[in-house]
Amino acid sequence: MSSLHDIDPIAVSLPFWPHGIHWYGLMYVLAFAAAWWLGQRRLRAGRLPGIDENAYGDLLFYGMLGVLLGGRVGYVLFYDLPAFLADPLMLFNVRGGGMSFHGGLLGVMAAGWWWCRKHRMHWFDVMDFVAPLVPLGLGFGRIGNWIGGELWGRVTDSPLGVVFTRALPPEYANLPVEQLRVLHAQGVLDPFARYPSQLLQALLEGLVMFAVLWWFSAKPRPRFAVSGMFALLYGVFRIVAEFFRQPDAQYGYLAFGWLTMGMVLSLPLVALGLVFLWRSHTAPTLAKEGA
Repeated sequence: MSSLHDIDPIAVSLPFWPHGIHWYGLMYVLAFAAAWWLGQRRLRAGRLPGIDENAYGDLLFYGMLGVLLGGRVGYVLFYDLPAFLADPLMLFNVRGGGMSFHGGLLGVMAAGWWWCRKHRMHWFDVMDFVAPLVPLGLGFGRIGNWIGGELWGRVTDSPLGVVFTRALPPEYANLPVEQLRVLHAQGVLDPFARYPSQLLQALLEGLVMFAVLWWFSAKPRPRFAVSGMFALLYGVFRIVAEFFRQPDAQYGYLAFGWLTMGMVLSLPLVALGLVFLWRSHTAPTLAKEGA
């Protein structure tokens, strides 16, 4: 039997703010807090020579802006372009949701480039430093998706199936949760159960990728190596997850009955990851052993 997703997306209700504080927003706070703490550890270990805590604080701030702006712009361009062309102001409708990892990645890369110009550092040295700090944030973000009951998986009759109330057909969508609980207990909602793909992504893109990258970068690596490993792992893990995740409604399956936009956007990351790892064999190493 499936389980019913019945989680309040609001973490804290506030009398002066009708929307309250959502779990999804708190996940962003946790993501940036984790990046700050992990980055400080790497900084003290000499993994970014010549950079002090103030400069790193600027880098993290630029990265935050890159995630938020790039994520929103990327979502609009990659997944909702017709709506944007019809109403450009929808770009600022953040309450309506819509963030893209690939857009956020481009935003972080642009922010890193801007910071590197100021500090006269090689862009890839900084990207190699930042890469291990990202996966935990991705994991927190997917947990936020799970709590919010969004970005659900494909329909399944597996015991792992979860009935997401936001994914139910119209005849059930507006029923009170108490009635949905009764229908679920009766097995009426089981045909609408879906894979909890958000948790799969939290596991792969968050915990597993963090463990591998943190271990891989524990030893100073040549330039391009850590960035290449990040791109390769994310691309592969995202493609795997896409086989369980419901494709975006505006695109559906692009080809073959299984190819999704998420896969298309991730394939270049796999290719770039392999190229960067190959280039790292002849590249210098910024931080030496014992730094």
